[in-house]
Amino acid sequence: MPPNTTASSGHKPGKSGRKKGRKARLLVLVLVLAIIGGIAYGAYWSISTVRASLPQTTGSITLDGLSGPVDVKRDSYGIPQIYASSDADLFMAQGYVQAQDRFYEMDVRRHMTSGRLSEMFGKGQVKNDEFLRTLGWDRVAQKEYDTTLSASTKKYLQAYAKGVNAYLKGKDGKDISLEYAALGFENNYKPQKWTPVDSIAWLKAMAWDLRGNMQDEIDRALMTSRLGPQQIADLYPEYPYSRNQPIVTEGEYDEYTKTFGSSDSSTSTSTSGTTGSTSSSSGSALTSQLSSLSNVLEDLPTAVGVNGQGIGSNSWVVAGKNTITGKPLLANDPHLEASLPSVWYQMGLHCRAVSSKCQYDVSGYTFAGMPGVVIGHNQNIAWGMTNSGVDTTDLYLEKLSGDGYLYDGKTKPFTTRTETIKVAGGASKKIVVRETNNGPLLSDRDDELVKVGKKATVDAAAPDRGDGYGIALRWTAEDPGTTMDAVFAIDKASNWTEFRAASTKFDVPSQNLVYADTKNNIGYTLPGKIPTRGKGDGSLPVPGWDPKYDWNGYIPQAALPYEFNPKRGYIVTANQAVIDKDKYPYTLTTDWGYGTRSQRITDLIQSKIDGGGKISTDDMRQMQLDDSSEIAKLIVPKLLKLDIDDPDVREAQKLLEGWDYTQDADSAAAAYFNSVWRNILKLAFGNKLPKELRVKGQCLIVKPVDTTGPADEDNQKVRECGERDADEAQPDGGDRWFEVVRKLMDDPTSDWWKTPESGNRPGASNMNQLFKRAMIDARWELTAKLGKDIDTWSWGRLHRLFLKNQTLGTEGPGIVKYVLNRGPWKLSGGEATVNATGWNAAGGYGVVWVPSMRMVVNLDNFDKSKWINLTGASGHAYSAHYTDQTSKWVNGELLPWSFSSKAVDDSTSDTLVLKP
Repeated sequence: MPPNTTASSGHKPGKSGRKKGRKARLLVLVLVLAIIGGIAYGAYWSISTVRASLPQTTGSITLDGLSGPVDVKRDSYGIPQIYASSDADLFMAQGYVQAQDRFYEMDVRRHMTSGRLSEMFGKGQVKNDEFLRTLGWDRVAQKEYDTTLSASTKKYLQAYAKGVNAYLKGKDGKDISLEYAALGFENNYKPQKWTPVDSIAWLKAMAWDLRGNMQDEIDRALMTSRLGPQQIADLYPEYPYSRNQPIVTEGEYDEYTKTFGSSDSSTSTSTSGTTGSTSSSSGSALTSQLSSLSNVLEDLPTAVGVNGQGIGSNSWVVAGKNTITGKPLLANDPHLEASLPSVWYQMGLHCRAVSSKCQYDVSGYTFAGMPGVVIGHNQNIAWGMTNSGVDTTDLYLEKLSGDGYLYDGKTKPFTTRTETIKVAGGASKKIVVRETNNGPLLSDRDDELVKVGKKATVDAAAPDRGDGYGIALRWTAEDPGTTMDAVFAIDKASNWTEFRAASTKFDVPSQNLVYADTKNNIGYTLPGKIPTRGKGDGSLPVPGWDPKYDWNGYIPQAALPYEFNPKRGYIVTANQAVIDKDKYPYTLTTDWGYGTRSQRITDLIQSKIDGGGKISTDDMRQMQLDDSSEIAKLIVPKLLKLDIDDPDVREAQKLLEGWDYTQDADSAAAAYFNSVWRNILKLAFGNKLPKELRVKGQCLIVKPVDTTGPADEDNQKVRECGERDADEAQPDGGDRWFEVVRKLMDDPTSDWWKTPESGNRPGASNMNQLFKRAMIDARWELTAKLGKDIDTWSWGRLHRLFLKNQTLGTEGPGIVKYVLNRGPWKLSGGEATVNATGWNAAGGYGVVWVPSMRMVVNLDNFDKSKWINLTGASGHAYSAHYTDQTSKWVNGELLPWSFSSKAVDDSTSDTLVLKP
């Protein structure tokens, strides 16, 4: 039994919701008073409540199910390194330790992935649960566990669940986390046992947030109500292959003749794949130098990101010939939505002796609730990930009737299932989930998709639209997969061949994987289950009634691009195009990131090499912190040439003179330029987009549809208010919008630059006039936000990070938010910058996503590697490790990353022994 480390408070939930609410608020109020004011009785009672959930980190604990003792060594930041003598003990201990620090987070995640949030939080989450039940993540996870995962993976998942349940044994909610006590749950809520499927389902949430271009499909369909085909094309320009290099420029494809020469391009994905090498003797026939739902999810707890089109990640690797150590260096910083605690949990998993009985010696970043290490290194290799952005989702328009849906000229019956949603403090609700041959009908749950069904363009042969078409989702993650197998296989891979073989199992979500090893090799591979289509390219919703638009297979793993030891001596992935579309026979996506970050990283590396220098670990860190604004380099020279009459606006314009384009938190120039950029986007594009894409509550008097120029007296005008959450609205200001503006600057009289007068602000008929108007508007916007004295302006005053607890920190009473949330911090960096502290230009300047962690792995000496997390190891609000890494993260610092047993021992502060 777990030791009883604290006396029970004796608090029992009341019978009425009103009493429970008062008790919950009282608990938190007493807690705050106790901590701040030191009230004697209150201090005893409330601090006892806090301490009840803090983990035991020293001494020993007996756990049933272990075969031998396990050591848990934590450093001064609470980061655990686990030492065991068998795989089962290692993963059981991982489950126990993660539950100690993060169980509330784990519990919320599993309720989210299974569509059971209403069981915890009541009727306010019913709509979210309806949507998630329609997607059916937990159902797919159960199928994976039953049918596709290996026996060893199931064994590890079972061991992990056993560890979590050993932690839960004998504990009430208040013994597990402060949030349970503060909520005052009805029916004396007690967490259920953990299951292997709970762990697998989290991969579906990760896949959803990294699913590709579904939001672009939606946006393009909604744009048709106000914009014509050419105008929409203007807003989605081609990827600039000649300017921003794709990832693969020296790569290969295995079995080229066999795969590409086949008349059947719909070959199913091979789960075994072929690993090969890049030498001509490997069997390759090609060795060439290749030329260089939105609204319904807004209230969900943070998963691993937001669905903004500007979000991404950086990862790059530099070969030993270009480094100070003579061995590779690998950097990674995934850009995800800021959450508290961070989505990542740092951990080491070490077998005391690596053998067939105990196969792992790996350290890195994990997801609380899931065994294994997702990103990191073992004793032989290191790897990083960025989202590939390949298109694994399609929206299908469906002609519905009472009897079913139309397909190939016939009406087919829906596949249906009934779901019962239990609601804390209320009556259960039943819903019917309908599915077509293309997947679940999301339009049954999503108002925005209902509008897509009313507006999406179809040809003259389409069936009568009536009140609109239904929208079904075809998504690779709706089928059982093997990504969980891939995690364990990568964790123990010892070389490039084993790594590539392991990566073929990483089917959903598709990720860019960068690689380095201690033998001085670097590499890149693109895994994933990527569909091939009959008709259509995945950019717009397609007719579900026409079989010609069906998926007809998946790109064979052997045909996916990779690189191994390219001559240039480095590989950069930052969500740019994987490969030049003219050199590759398959469509991966039509919606890459536009390469602003990737090209900046490439330029930084290449300039160091061209200067004869060698790259160090600290150089890699400094590159991660680069906050140069590439769009400012393009636009500022134009702004400085404009004649400004207003002395106050001229004063702001002078801030840009001599500015080096870096977006430091204390920079007034960065503040002004970003405000100008935001206003350029608003005037040129934002005010011309349909209400479905604009910020909720922002209202405009606009022209009729299908026009973008300035309104005139002959045009009818209507009042339209935006409908989208501020963090998801357009134009978001990401590097797609950089490319839009870059192209339009070659056409200074384009209709996009035309905008009407507004109040005492002048209108514009060309680019220079619109830029001048944006400078005026920015001056007065910042005057309102920061004051008239520009000497007090700074980018960090606008660009702030707030860390919010994933549930009560956003929806709870103010006093609860005070207890659980942290911040703000003033941040450097910005949108589409290497130091990607992203903000949405349509919604404001606040930080939306961030480098969720940063790491630099030194393949010459793993103990000289560095890492940092956004928050801390602990999910307990009053743990010393709740946000103890955040200030260092803000300052761009990295922590030592101990790996060898000696380095771990030297850094250990607390040791806990888990005994059988």
